[in-house]
Amino acid sequence: MTVVCLIGAPTDCNSSYLRGPAKAPAHIRAALHSDSGNPASELGGELGSGIELRDMGDLPLTESAADDALIEAAVTRALSAGEAPLLLGGDHSVTLPSMRAVARAFPQLSILHIDAHPDLYHGLLGNPRSHASPFARIMEEHLAQRLVQVGIRTLNAHQRAQVERFGVEIVGMRGFSPALVPPLPGPVYVSVDLDGLDPAFAPGVSHHEPGGLTVREVIDVLARLADSRVVGADVVELNPDRDLNGVTAVVAAKIAKELAALLAR
Repeated sequence: MTVVCLIGAPTDCNSSYLRGPAKAPAHIRAALHSDSGNPASELGGELGSGIELRDMGDLPLTESAADDALIEAAVTRALSAGEAPLLLGGDHSVTLPSMRAVARAFPQLSILHIDAHPDLYHGLLGNPRSHASPFARIMEEHLAQRLVQVGIRTLNAHQRAQVERFGVEIVGMRGFSPALVPPLPGPVYVSVDLDGLDPAFAPGVSHHEPGGLTVREVIDVLARLADSRVVGADVVELNPDRDLNGVTAVVAAKIAKELAALLAR
């Protein structure tokens, strides 16, 4: 089994609306190890038994341009050690440097991206590193040969044009079923933005977008990767300042545990 390397990326300087996701890694860890649950994954194995988790803690990010290099280097170290990186954001901008490292190790990479938003803006509010833009940068840099986005329900004209430009495969929310998500044999990188879920299930996010996925649907989508080679993942955009009774942190920890089970295979 592959060791899963947990990496905290506490930054939200590229958020376009609210700050707060920089506080998220500690809240996800607390929920992941809370006595309120147990370490079993629905996809097989348990943390500490069948899923070996090495937590390297939070990176010393400074909300400067140097942070991308720190994230990329941490993911590279994990991969070089034969470990599978699981990044805890932070806002969605952290996916780009993580993907740079993973794509270097796995050139024929596909991405499964769960989100309310396609995050394909060429730039938002004058910021090309906005959390609304990482997948535009990823596709421009040819870091993935295939990008499948699930849960999307906010496509505007600009992002529709970007979808066409980059050949993105959209599985939107109208008429959604996990069975509509195409098979991705691998290698696969999985990026889960918590606002892909309906805010009834994940209120602790900066951008509430009604009409989203249930927790069960997200887990069922991840289960479709059970026979795929998942080589890296992230969980992003928890905003503890907006959470209610820590419920979104628990959801984030549940998703992180299921991703760890996939990465450990």
